[in-house]
Amino acid sequence: MLLSQLELSALTDPQAHLRDSEDDRPRLECGVFGVYGIDDASAITVLGMHALQHRGEEACGIASCDGKRFYTEREHGLVGDVFTQPEIVSRLKGRAAIGHTRYSTAGGAFIRNIQPMFADLDDGGIAIAHNGNLTNFMHLRTKLVSEGSIFQSTSDSEVILHLIARSRSLKIIDRFMDALRHIEGGFALVALTKSMLIGARDPLGIRPLVIGKLGESYVFASETCALDMIGATFVRDVEHGEVVQIDETGLTSFKPFGVKSARPCLFEYIYFARPDSVVNGKSIYDVRKRMGRQLAVEHPADADIVVPVPDSGVPAALGFAEQSGLPFELGIIRNHYVGRTFIQPTQGIRDLGVRKKHAPNRVVLEGKKVILIDDSIVRGTTSVKIVRMVRAAGAKEVHLRSASPPIMWPDFYGIDMPDREKLLAANHTLEEMRQKLECDSLGFLSVDGLYKAMGHNGRNNAQPQFTDHYFTGEYPTRLTDREGAQAEGENAGAQLSLLANSH
Repeated sequence: MLLSQLELSALTDPQAHLRDSEDDRPRLECGVFGVYGIDDASAITVLGMHALQHRGEEACGIASCDGKRFYTEREHGLVGDVFTQPEIVSRLKGRAAIGHTRYSTAGGAFIRNIQPMFADLDDGGIAIAHNGNLTNFMHLRTKLVSEGSIFQSTSDSEVILHLIARSRSLKIIDRFMDALRHIEGGFALVALTKSMLIGARDPLGIRPLVIGKLGESYVFASETCALDMIGATFVRDVEHGEVVQIDETGLTSFKPFGVKSARPCLFEYIYFARPDSVVNGKSIYDVRKRMGRQLAVEHPADADIVVPVPDSGVPAALGFAEQSGLPFELGIIRNHYVGRTFIQPTQGIRDLGVRKKHAPNRVVLEGKKVILIDDSIVRGTTSVKIVRMVRAAGAKEVHLRSASPPIMWPDFYGIDMPDREKLLAANHTLEEMRQKLECDSLGFLSVDGLYKAMGHNGRNNAQPQFTDHYFTGEYPTRLTDREGAQAEGENAGAQLSLLANSH
């Protein structure tokens, strides 16, 4: 049987995969975690992954090492479902481990793509977990296959393993850095060998990675909330373009790339990171409140109350309420016990699906002029349902505000975001969007306003301080695979794999 349409689509769209059609939230590829030199390393990794569950809910995995052998467990599902049994964790032996929670982007949601990935090398094994996307994945993969490499997955992460294996450097850390010099895009990596733990960030620092300390042992994590979960102390961020080696002698830093200015991803601050995390020295909670305050300055409204779309809209709504002097009210209650949306039998039932996740607080909304605050608007499919729900609960007026600028361009660095023709703001004027969303007024935070909330005077157009292409169309790296596909035609590209999964 030939490859599924899902995997074929990954050739030209690295974000293509099965997604809930009713879910209008952008999704990040994954979270990574690693610990070295501590008893119960795998159990600690499970706890750290729990804290990073929001970064990936489709699958999870752990690889551990006892200094001689590696042990892995990889499954579809939530961390709390996969790693609940003590005997599973006890099989993951050793005092070092790495973990991964993922959504599928490049390659699809197949069991063979679940990380960490492992490879035997001539001087030992290596396991790797990757957050982000490589923008030259297909270019590298095609070249490697033509030269004899055999791939077991359709994930861009496996390319890195092949590059490590092909390096002629003698030391494993040098082979790792050789591999990184070939890849493009946004990435944060943790890798485990028999004698060390390695962490790395891309040259622009698009994806986050932090270092913590638990007793005398070091920890890597995508966010500081994972350090808090295990009782570790924050040490510092892994710097952009830095490779950090941790072994029995301690921590060693390498800078294998040329000097570049950091450009971290703005969507980490807008939506992805947990509000109790600190990313690149900035409190996510404080930044989101400042976004709300700036939004109130730019787009005030004559209203009675400020209501967040929970949970991600809450900090911005607090900031908006403080700046505007209006009461903050929980006019929408989120149900935290909803699993994946099931396939609905009729359109009428599907239209009610939003109420599984969000319920109107009629006592708060009835008869009020409401300012509704959301973190972002992507396709608008969820937003219009929420506006309708608030009106049906008796709201007199609904004024919708987005705490991010209009999303105009797709992402290729690990965010699952629709193609441009499906992005609401890329295809409609502000008034057309207002009509489609059925709200009384609509306002978006400006790009300069977002930069002000981040602590700058505005965007430096000559040298932007952050990765912001989804708003501006200015991509911070080459899009090698995208450029190649466009040059050869929309259907160009080789088949990723002949193996079709039965599930």
